[in-house]
Amino acid sequence: MKNKCFIRKNDKVKVISGKDNGKIGKVLKIIRKDKRLVIENINIVKRHAKPSAQNRQGGIIESEAPISWSSVMLMCNKCMTPTRIRMKILEDGKKMRVCIKCSEVMDA
Repeated sequence: MKNKCFIRKNDKVKVISGKDNGKIGKVLKIIRKDKRLVIENINIVKRHAKPSAQNRQGGIIESEAPISWSSVMLMCNKCMTPTRIRMKILEDGKKMRVCIKCSEVMDA
């Protein structure tokens, strides 16, 4: 079965569960195989690194960890609320994502 994710890179999403509940961020990366997203400034983890060729200093490195895509909702640009989306086929045959609440086309 194909993994259906209607969230795309650079979309604005709101976290609806977990330790970062209520935070809003931009999607940086989608990992379809594991059904996870990497979101800007969400789910920050600290890793302890020894000095190496890439990291001369070493120390504690903070980075974003993936979060399940079931824990986020897409934010509508017009009504600025987290919303579900509906797929709509336009006259020219293109499929577009549409906000259920305000019927605004989400794809630019």
